[in-house]
Amino acid sequence: MVTDPIADMLTRIRNTVRIKAEKVDIPASRMKVEVAKILKEEGFIKSYKILKDKRQGILRIIPRYVEDKSLITGLKRISKPGRRVYVGRKDIPKVIGGVGIAILTTPKGVLSDKACRREGVGGEVICYVW
Repeated sequence: MVTDPIADMLTRIRNTVRIKAEKVDIPASRMKVEVAKILKEEGFIKSYKILKDKRQGILRIIPRYVEDKSLITGLKRISKPGRRVYVGRKDIPKVIGGVGIAILTTPKGVLSDKACRREGVGGEVICYVW
């Protein structure tokens, strides 16, 4: 059993891009699928799909590489089970001057920082990706 499944997902992706593997399999959940969807929309990963398993399902993520370099250079978990980090709509952080993205959970679902600014909502900061 994993205490922080999102941190586990980010660590698996980080390890995958470091060894330049072509895919990574992660136990699936709705939150992880939403995070993968945002990573796909922002261009950090090539694709993702959900494979059926007897119990939970598996989320397969295929990282995106350009000239043998990953587009993901860093992943950082911000809000943790022991310390939740919330921001208002006016305090949404910019990651590395707007080069990276922040992923937030909001009343309107899991959104990137750009979508939160457009929608005018704040929420819990899950992680930074750059």
